[in-house]
Amino acid sequence: MRVGILGAGQLGRMLALAAWPLGLQPRFYDPVPGGCAAALGPQTVAAWDDLDAVERFCAACDVVTYEFENVPLATVRHAAAFVPLFPAAQALEAAQDRLAEKALFQGLGIGTAPFAAIDGPADFDSALEAVGLPAILKSRRLGYDGKGQVAIRSGVDLERAWQRLGQVPAILEGVVPFERELSLIAVRGGHGDTVFYPLVENQHRDGLLHLSRPIVDAALQRHAQDYAVRLLDRLDHIGVLTIEWFVHGGELLGNELAPRVHNSGHWTIEGAATSQFENHLRAICGLPLGATATTGHSAMVNLISAVPRREALLALPWVHLHDYGKEPRSGRKVGHVTLCTPDEAHAEVALANVLELLA
Repeated sequence: MRVGILGAGQLGRMLALAAWPLGLQPRFYDPVPGGCAAALGPQTVAAWDDLDAVERFCAACDVVTYEFENVPLATVRHAAAFVPLFPAAQALEAAQDRLAEKALFQGLGIGTAPFAAIDGPADFDSALEAVGLPAILKSRRLGYDGKGQVAIRSGVDLERAWQRLGQVPAILEGVVPFERELSLIAVRGGHGDTVFYPLVENQHRDGLLHLSRPIVDAALQRHAQDYAVRLLDRLDHIGVLTIEWFVHGGELLGNELAPRVHNSGHWTIEGAATSQFENHLRAICGLPLGATATTGHSAMVNLISAVPRREALLALPWVHLHDYGKEPRSGRKVGHVTLCTPDEAHAEVALANVLELLA
């Protein structure tokens, strides 16, 4: 079965690594030549708006998915006219617009931080009154890994931030004094079968995910899964759906959703019975979903800007290195390290060793 992947970055690379053992043949579409996934399957290099090229790519695929949510909606809709495409376009549409995303959460009874739309300076006063300070001004589209966001502490800050973001449609979001940031990875197959991974606690640095660790919290897990089912049903979703949460006062607030495999789920490659990547492929190809049980005590640490000397990393016990083959660059995700140990004590020691090496 030929699996087309829109995007040829590291998530596409990890999908391909999961595809080959299943007998699936990955291939990629990306405007930028030499994507880090291209070593694992042929890459079509063409613009997103080259709909003839999209159509030819789809003709060589049995099913198509995408590895990031900034693929133009028109491209996805055009592809879906020629080949089964999962997740469906409505999931991508919601994830591409922060205002639509927040409205989706609230429409399903999922709490969020206070927010208000800003389409121009005429909205400044009413947005500040509705949201309060401090706040964050976020572009409605094309924001990820902390991009397109500016902290706001006064009305003057808001005006400057609006200029800095390029006067694009934005959302003003209140700052929530959250206790933790969590994410839940859900997977739904074509027959309505659904599985969930354990909630993951995430730590960020400079807007980039730094560390992810699965947690055990039965009450929060139940709430997160209930909310996820509402989203899966509303979006008629097939594949992986990731929801990021703030925990505030013991309650879950929806922050963002991603209709794709997710950085906070990389630990599942070694730390779960079936990785998020394999389960996404199983879902979109109509195969039975795999078990999501943990296989030990896991953690994931992103490698930002450059991969440290691999000999030093691999000399550490319980360490698995994933090098994306990218050129080093400041602020760029170039790889990650996963740990999977038989008990919590070993996990704490192993993680401390990795963090010390990366310091």
